[in-house]
Amino acid sequence: MPAAVENLTNLYPNRNIYTLTNAMSNIDKRNILDNEVFTYRVGKDQQVFIAWHGKQVTILRGNAAERFLKKITGLEGKAAQLVMAKVTGNFKRGNERR
Repeated sequence: MPAAVENLTNLYPNRNIYTLTNAMSNIDKRNILDNEVFTYRVGKDQQVFIAWHGKQVTILRGNAAERFLKKITGLEGKAAQLVMAKVTGNFKRGNERR
């Protein structure tokens, strides 16, 4: 079982492996998340800074930062990239920083 699917089974224990594998292949059809384009770091006061290709795209504070850190703890690879992609949302529509 690929590591990304194994991480997702830990994150979503009530779903079967086929559903998770199929969902993962439909989410990242172009395999962009394999390149690990998202990174994050934790700053002062538990703020979480998420970057895409080294450019900061969002800052999480308070409850959002806590939820993010709970979700991403123990994840690596594509599963972690997917969590960061979902948290950032659809940021590439005119509001990204240059």
